[in-house]
Amino acid sequence: MQDVMIFFKDFFSSFSIEETISSFIIMFMVIDMVGLTPIIIDMRTKGREINAEKAAIWSLAMFLAFLFLGSSILGLFHVDIYSFAIGGSIVLFLMAVEMVLDVEIFRNNGPAGSSTMVPLVFPLIAGAGSFTTLLSLQSLYGLVNILIGLLMNIVIVYLVLRNVYFLERILGKSGVYVTRKFFGVMLLAVSIKMFLDNLVLFIGRV
Repeated sequence: MQDVMIFFKDFFSSFSIEETISSFIIMFMVIDMVGLTPIIIDMRTKGREINAEKAAIWSLAMFLAFLFLGSSILGLFHVDIYSFAIGGSIVLFLMAVEMVLDVEIFRNNGPAGSSTMVPLVFPLIAGAGSFTTLLSLQSLYGLVNILIGLLMNIVIVYLVLRNVYFLERILGKSGVYVTRKFFGVMLLAVSIKMFLDNLVLFIGRV
């Protein structure tokens, strides 16, 4: 029991409100549930059933698996977290370009199957960009802050899926469009900062 108490004490010792909020905002911009709203509505109008609970649970499971096993996978290829973060920042930059300029760089050509799992959970919610971001954040913030930020985003995923039509009525089509552009510019700035920060750290290790 005492060992468990010590573990949790050490785990939460790195808790930071600022880092938690930053982790949440970065993941929020990358997952982009607001930008996915038109896609989700289109899926439903075409008769594709979407289960909000299953989507949230599966997304969380995939994120956690990659968060805790991602570094081990990188180790197999002898890639350090800073190099991966630099590569991840480039992916984020391209995603931001998509959002700002309305161009398609990444194509979501997932196999046919359940609409909840494919293509909603993967690759729309838990895709290459969000996986890259999640792992890259480990070079910037404490694990506890990333986990809390991730859980907050899963709650957002669930709420948006449950109330997607209500969200569209509040924002309107123009509101969804403008919001997507705003978060695209913010993500552009974050990707550049992530690239420069990790480049400095990488050079410092050489």
